[in-house]
Amino acid sequence: MTKSGDKADARPSGMEEAAVPHYHGHRQRLRERFMEAGAAALADYELMELLLFRSIPRRDVKPLAKALIERHGSFAEALAARPERLREIPGLTEGAIIDLKVTEAAARRLARGAIEKRMVLSSFSMVTDYCRTAMAYAEREEFRVLFLDKKNALIADEVQGVGTVDHTPVYPREVVRRALELGASALILAHDNPSDPNPIEIM
Repeated sequence: MTKSGDKADARPSGMEEAAVPHYHGHRQRLRERFMEAGAAALADYELMELLLFRSIPRRDVKPLAKALIERHGSFAEALAARPERLREIPGLTEGAIIDLKVTEAAARRLARGAIEKRMVLSSFSMVTDYCRTAMAYAEREEFRVLFLDKKNALIADEVQGVGTVDHTPVYPREVVRRALELGASALILAHDNPSDPNPIEIM
């Protein structure tokens, strides 16, 4: 016979309180820190966690985020990794891979939009930052041309050629032809070399 004060009277027989996963509190704290202090206050793996929270809602994703950063070297490089390389990470779902690639595409478009909105390329550092965002983690060499008008306003940004890991064919005649089509007064030529420690060159 059960006494009235026993815990058995507090809930139906066989029912137990559902345990709250330990990572729920961590997720909320990380979100709050991001909103209060910004992305600069977070390590690469913590920013990766924030992305994975929505892709994988019912799992502790910290080990997965750390594995992504460790495998690829940084947050940016993990985002830029090819889907087949991302699939090598145990536990990373196809939905999470799609979300990472969408985030990468959004970051590239944001960088492109920022420089186009300003129109005038007023400093070398602005061009360098843009080219690094667009090209730094490419696995094959790219040759890119920024076409400018007489006031150094950006007319177009085009990839003129994509090559191998360490070689890209360049055809000056095609570059000049395109410049004439656009009415460009100046050109900025940029290419990357993925095998080089300092992969971006701007001319």
